[in-house]
Amino acid sequence: MHRRDVLKAGLATAAGAFLPSGAFVAADPDAGRLADLSQRLCVFTDQVDDLGSPVAAIARQYAQLGVGPDLTVRGGGVVAPERVAEDLPTAAAAFADQGLTIPMISTSVNDLSDPVARPTLETMGSLGIKHYKLGYAHYHGVESWETDVQEFAKKLRDLSVVGEPLGITAGIHNHSGESIGGPLWDVPLVLDAVGSSGVCSYFDPAHATLEGANFGWKIGFHRLIPRIGMLAVKDFVWVKENGQWRTRWCPLGEGLVRWPEFCDMLAGTDFSGPISVHIEYAIEGSTKVERFDNCLAAAERDLAFIKRELQRAYGAASV
Repeated sequence: MHRRDVLKAGLATAAGAFLPSGAFVAADPDAGRLADLSQRLCVFTDQVDDLGSPVAAIARQYAQLGVGPDLTVRGGGVVAPERVAEDLPTAAAAFADQGLTIPMISTSVNDLSDPVARPTLETMGSLGIKHYKLGYAHYHGVESWETDVQEFAKKLRDLSVVGEPLGITAGIHNHSGESIGGPLWDVPLVLDAVGSSGVCSYFDPAHATLEGANFGWKIGFHRLIPRIGMLAVKDFVWVKENGQWRTRWCPLGEGLVRWPEFCDMLAGTDFSGPISVHIEYAIEGSTKVERFDNCLAAAERDLAFIKRELQRAYGAASV
């Protein structure tokens, strides 16, 4: 059996064991129905962006994983933002040919004045893609934090005027560092100022741990629970290089994120949005084909890890 067939068979076995019914479900309070987790798990395409692979080849890869993409629609991504109206439908068709949907896309959009903003939202709306990651806004200094937050919120209000009627939700990613959202306490301030259900928290427990390793990530998550509409999952460690401490991304479960605690907390919520698995650690390969295959194996491994953790947490929380 070809290695890819082995991976596919292994994933199918894991999916069957995920719940006795083969379908992992969580409450969806907005739609008043049960949302199938297998339709909400996705894998970030950032890991293969630089390989220049045709979207049809990426779709075939993801079909072997059994999940859709968190598709990059930004500079250097799978879909060039200036061609979103032409190329995003083509990408959606390629994944549909493999029996997959696109749960979310990742963009650099954070301002309606960006010429690609409106075409991106309108194309999403026409394709039924409901979630997108916003581009980043940054603090200009600690003294200007309040002004920076207010200016970012104003831009998101304008975006929500277009996106909300289309049923589209924008996610503020809590990227660590100088990005607005990184400290976590600022996300509610932005969301309150926006005042629209069309903007949510795109919660990332790894970046939250990086900024608040012991307790800060917990209280930040707790404050944001009603407003989390999307999740990003990745892991990291601290390493010392040339006398400086730096972060290094690593496979899920090998880093500092407390996955059992996080998943237990998540299981107590009504979260029903997409869950994007990020493979941001180095993937080796002497050729593009070899690296492509190694990316597939890494994604399969990390998907299996997060599925086990969610099964354990939600199984314990269920009757």
